[in-house]
Amino acid sequence: MDKHTDPVDPHSPRRGRAVFLLPNLLTTGALFAGFYAVIQAMNGQIEYAAVAIFVAMVLDGLDGRVARMTNTQSAFGAEYDSLSDMVSFGVAPAVTMYAYALNTMGKLGWIAAFVYCAAAALRLARFNTQVGKADKRWFQGLPSPAAAALIASLVWAGTDNGIVGADIRWGVWLITVFAGLSMVSSFRYYSGKDINLRRSVPFFAIVAIALAFALIAIDPPIVMLLVFLAYAVSGYVCVLWPKTRSCPADAVSPDADRDAP
Repeated sequence: MDKHTDPVDPHSPRRGRAVFLLPNLLTTGALFAGFYAVIQAMNGQIEYAAVAIFVAMVLDGLDGRVARMTNTQSAFGAEYDSLSDMVSFGVAPAVTMYAYALNTMGKLGWIAAFVYCAAAALRLARFNTQVGKADKRWFQGLPSPAAAALIASLVWAGTDNGIVGADIRWGVWLITVFAGLSMVSSFRYYSGKDINLRRSVPFFAIVAIALAFALIAIDPPIVMLLVFLAYAVSGYVCVLWPKTRSCPADAVSPDADRDAP
């Protein structure tokens, strides 16, 4: 059999195309989860919408890693991923939050939802222009998946505890606007991309990870809300206390990415 048509041959063009599909299938899954969240929010199934956003977040985190592991990165995949992120982390959270509480506030409600949605689009556009230029250890502005997770965890925690959105609409409004403005800010957020999973770690680190999973299991919505709220605030902490060890030296410099290696 010709080696170029052998499905087992690692150099087969057919195999190359099959592997190339994998990260894009994950991106499509994230896109579907975001679309599903929008549909469920429109149907009043707010909790399902919030969980779907988390599913999109997991799939979005996998597609890039799979592409790097299989050496199947492409310009098409990068653009497709960005468009998927806009639906899953821009439109879906805005619609979900509007359906949960902001629809009771008239114009102020949909304006807050639009501010978040527009900020997500601007955040993704800025990120695309900084690929290859920015310091990979830090994000400039709150990442859109983290902002979406903050929105989704707030909705999830509210519905899980029987809280009617109209009763906390002003708090929801503030969180929505806060998440949107944080995405387009120049504050730095730790990316975690410098973590080497192949490096050995102390035994205590494994114990800490096990305890973290146990803590999340106690009350997932509340714990996730606190975690992502703390992460969203961390960028502001670096501005107020720039000498904190976990903060970059140029935490408030909007042009630092231009000179980054």
